[in-house]
Amino acid sequence: MEINENAALVVVDVQKGFESEFWGRRDNPDAERNIAALIDVWQETGRPVVFVRHDSPRAGSPLEPGTEGNEFKDFVEERRGKGSGPELFVTKSVNSAFYGEPDLDAWLKGAGVEQFVVVGIQTNMCNETTARMGGNLGYDVLFALDAMHTFDLAGPFDWTQTAEELTRATAVSLHGGRFARVVTTEDVVKGASAA
Repeated sequence: MEINENAALVVVDVQKGFESEFWGRRDNPDAERNIAALIDVWQETGRPVVFVRHDSPRAGSPLEPGTEGNEFKDFVEERRGKGSGPELFVTKSVNSAFYGEPDLDAWLKGAGVEQFVVVGIQTNMCNETTARMGGNLGYDVLFALDAMHTFDLAGPFDWTQTAEELTRATAVSLHGGRFARVVTTEDVVKGASAA
């Protein structure tokens, strides 16, 4: 797999609030380890890293600004500012990182970035929305499925989906719909290290 020399890593909402029981059962216990590995490779190779934080506008949310839950998980916070490449911090209050501050699309285009990798939380929510928008905006989007996780979810008509079912549906929709290429952390690390 070819990873561009200036491909960006977009780290979405890896925040302490997602450890709350509020969300329920999650999938992929290896997500954090894989996210950390990708941040390390990006920082070691001088590629751009974007750290995205969700500032929930809802009072009492586990991601409410000013609360501990709004903070990045320790392994992410410890890595911020440590790379040799450019870094951007985006805050948002909706699903897509492209509707945050500062303007992610303008920053990526200004840096000549045409490819980015999505990792973080949640697979079928902010990660998927960011990937879809990236695809619509013309980026080559790589969706590192094992470097993210989500939670079981209830929907309409008494329908429920497990985190694993939601992850699979997201992967099929993104990949099959050509919004993004669904990949593994191992493939991305190999491609980034070889460039």
